[in-house]
Amino acid sequence: MQAPLLEKISAAIAAAEGRSFGARNHDAPGGGCISRALVLEGDGQRYFVKLNDADKLPLFEAEMDGLAALAANGALRVPRAIACGAASGRAFLVLEYLELSAVTEREAAVRFGQALAQLHRQRAERFGWHSDNFIGATLQANAVHANWPFFFAYRRLAPQLELAARRGAERTLVSRGEKLVEKLAALFVDHRPAPSLLHGDLWHGNAALLPDGTPVVFDPAVYYGDREADLAMSELFGGFPNAFYAAYREAWPLPSGYEQRKTLYNLYHILNHYNLFGAAYQRQARRMIDSVLAELHA
Repeated sequence: MQAPLLEKISAAIAAAEGRSFGARNHDAPGGGCISRALVLEGDGQRYFVKLNDADKLPLFEAEMDGLAALAANGALRVPRAIACGAASGRAFLVLEYLELSAVTEREAAVRFGQALAQLHRQRAERFGWHSDNFIGATLQANAVHANWPFFFAYRRLAPQLELAARRGAERTLVSRGEKLVEKLAALFVDHRPAPSLLHGDLWHGNAALLPDGTPVVFDPAVYYGDREADLAMSELFGGFPNAFYAAYREAWPLPSGYEQRKTLYNLYHILNHYNLFGAAYQRQARRMIDSVLAELHA
């Protein structure tokens, strides 16, 4: 890391914490497909730092906003957001450093499932968020709306399909996806969810445990939506232990039809992965679109 950038980050930490901080060494913990991650140490303190290009500062500002919302809810622990800014052509976000481990033990998974149900009990009058934020590095449109099928069709699927078309996705995938957007409301004749506070990007890589078993989440893409969207995302890319899902359902049973809606909700994330990481996700997205359209007999 360049010395001017390190000095700027150290000064931002000192100002936020109200005490001196001089970083004397830093380690790269690995991970992070969107931003570079570092651990800064000095004066007996440690901080987790994300770095990206300076024009990505809005991404970090949105992350701070999401972490603050989750922290205010209190159901799940999040790393404390300390500072963000830009210097030397780089944007940075400083977070509390936490010792974390994967969610594998049954007792911890149960605790996590119960806490997620508690998070989802925070409600709003409409779906969306007070500002747009990001899902990965993709802009996530959050203009509020009272109608959930409309919100999911035109704030979630439609923007991803438009981006996919610009990035060269197969015409059939885009046209079938647009057909799904038009007919999506038919899937919600008997399902009218209330707006719940969502993490928004809840896969197992964005969740962990403190040494005492306290569940922790990070890298949020918060908004108010159908709570099933968080549950669906949690099943992608390996999922959580079965005890997590059993505990959630015991705390707050899911309505009938979740298995069908799960594919719809996860289509958003698979389209986003296509837009972020390329063609490897195109076939999966096409299969998911066809599956949901089959449910609609379309």
